[in-house]
Amino acid sequence: MNTATDICDLSAATPESAWRDFYELLKPRMNLLILGTTTVGFSIAARTTADWARLPNALFGTALCAASAAILNQYLEREYDGLMPRTAHRPLPTGRISPAHALLLGVTTGLFGGLYLLLFVNWMTAVLGSITLLSYVLVYTPLKRVTTLNTIVGAIPGAVPPMMGWTAVTGSLAAPAWALFGILFVWQIPHFLAIATLYREDYRLGGFKMLPVNDPTLRATGRQILLYSAAMLPVSLLPAMVGVCGEVYTVSAVLLGVGFFAFCVSCATRRTRAEARKLFFASIIYLPLLLAVLMLDRI
Repeated sequence: MNTATDICDLSAATPESAWRDFYELLKPRMNLLILGTTTVGFSIAARTTADWARLPNALFGTALCAASAAILNQYLEREYDGLMPRTAHRPLPTGRISPAHALLLGVTTGLFGGLYLLLFVNWMTAVLGSITLLSYVLVYTPLKRVTTLNTIVGAIPGAVPPMMGWTAVTGSLAAPAWALFGILFVWQIPHFLAIATLYREDYRLGGFKMLPVNDPTLRATGRQILLYSAAMLPVSLLPAMVGVCGEVYTVSAVLLGVGFFAFCVSCATRRTRAEARKLFFASIIYLPLLLAVLMLDRI
């Protein structure tokens, strides 16, 4: 690493462009989803005004852990991101931010996030945040270049944030938290397989072992999409089974699940990029609607 060059690269940028680059490094859109699902878990557990007073601290600590995961993921994959047209413009592959600065920021935000949750929320939420960060960076990220099972492994840390919202209120895990984990876990598989289908040439160039890259006909990918989308319907009913919602959510979950499954069937049977794009958009509409109904049914 050429430290002198790193410093020159950073100093050549204007303050405005430097801030934009650091903001991009945080992957704000992905982190908004994380904070949204954390809020869902929190809302399911909250009972009093005093409970809701803890939400800002829970979200701030969670945001720091999520930012750290995003930064360290890009730090570890910076060379491979430079090989893919979709990611080649990111701050690290282009040299607009140095690896040294990214590593320092990623480690600092991660440590501060875990400590903040420990001091201002509770130890259980801090442990979950730390486990999520470490498993994402140290397990999921390297597995992306080793096995197509990386998508399933990566869905585990992706499903933890609503559990953190629950534990921020209760300080312990219970059936509703695991129900939310199940929803997020299962939803991620067809969602990310749609993304991997859309960008499988990019992933091939970057050397990532995504299932659609190793599946030229997309038949195996289609089977996985069908399997997890079929599982999504009963899993989405878990909140009703554990008694945290009523008939409004139950009926809505069934209707939304049937609609989502239809998009998955179309993608799995036609196996085209256009269908993968439709499934991607369907997935990012389906989950927020499902979780919004769940929260509204609690009011």
